Amino acid sequence: MLDSHVEDYLKTLVPARGERIEEMERYAKEHEVPIMDLVGMESLLQQLRIVQPKRILEIGAAIGYSAIRMAVALPNATVVTIERDEERYKLALENIKLNGLQGRIHVLFGDALELAEKLEEEPPFDVLFIDAAKGQYQRFFDLYSNRVNIGGIIISDNVLFRGLVAEQEIENKRLRSLSKKLRTYNKWLMDHSDYETRILPVGDGLAVSIKKR
Repeated sequence: MLDSHVEDYLKTLVPARGERIEEMERYAKEHEVPIMDLVGMESLLQQLRIVQPKRILEIGAAIGYSAIRMAVALPNATVVTIERDEERYKLALENIKLNGLQGRIHVLFGDALELAEKLEEEPPFDVLFIDAAKGQYQRFFDLYSNRVNIGGIIISDNVLFRGLVAEQEIENKRLRSLSKKLRTYNKWLMDHSDYETRILPVGDGLAVSIKKR
């Protein structure tokens, strides 16, 4: 993970995102909504600009921040995103409408662990972005990776979990359990023969997996 001074410096270089998006960032901070940190978000967007996906599937919409950022950065892409919290789902719809993106971002309400069949009739995706319950990452991957085109990418956020994945002794039982699950997930990803995976130490850690077959 980046040194905090370096991260603060990089934040000063990030271009303005526009008043509506920056208002979402302020709202998320004030109400403790888990959205991507700024440096991690910018790193993700730059990778997507290189890939130029046409269809993106996101697990974990929250208030629609990441979906909106991706849609703005990629004007030829459509985003399907899933959110199980009803209040955040409604806020996501509102934010998407305020940004004029309701034609390119489609939000599904429900638990991603239960909606996989609903997407079977959808065309395949070029990118799968996993940013939801960290303890369920491998299940999300197993459920939705078959919806990704060969040569497409799967990006998992928060895989370094504030650096806790590298700690051997964690007193908090919940944090210890989550960090163990993420360590298992990271090792499973790196060893998966159908994907070429690298973990990037930006933001809270991004695992980028290229689907080979």
